[in-house]
Amino acid sequence: MLPRNAPDLPELFDQLVRFEIELWDAVDARLKAECDLPLGRLLPMRVMARRPGRRVQDIAAELRVTVGGVSKVVDRVEAAGHCARRPNSDDKRSSLIDLTPAGERLLARAESAFAAELDRLLGDALPAGGLADLTRVLAGLRATLAERSPEAARPGAGQPPRRPQNEEPPQNEEPPRSEGSPR
Repeated sequence: MLPRNAPDLPELFDQLVRFEIELWDAVDARLKAECDLPLGRLLPMRVMARRPGRRVQDIAAELRVTVGGVSKVVDRVEAAGHCARRPNSDDKRSSLIDLTPAGERLLARAESAFAAELDRLLGDALPAGGLADLTRVLAGLRATLAERSPEAARPGAGQPPRRPQNEEPPQNEEPPRSEGSPR
């Protein structure tokens, strides 16, 4: 059976995945060079800043990755002195996470580099209004996917390990790869 709206949906899938990987790599390289902060740490720190006092589970849900992966990243951010855990009075089994003042300062620098790199790479890549249109289309596609595939809408469900979880392999070592994963 041929797809209804696109002649080659597998090609669309391939292009979306490759674009995400290439964009991730470029932004990650700039963040590491300017701020010594991998993108896999920036993303959870952005959640911590937007939503202070969240649990690891909350951060994982917002980023659509596994709890175990976020827990490891939060451990690294905490070890670097950029966030702190405090007891959760509502649930003794979990902690609440907040950025430290040093984490807030690093995040401010990293947000600037993040925005500048995205602007450099994408700012004029499409005609006027094109990026806003693309953003709306992608949001609509994500909503449709969540509606049609509740399993896909669950954080970490059926997903191979992604960079935010396995954020930085040791030097001179390939990142772990899952079978069928482009990374």
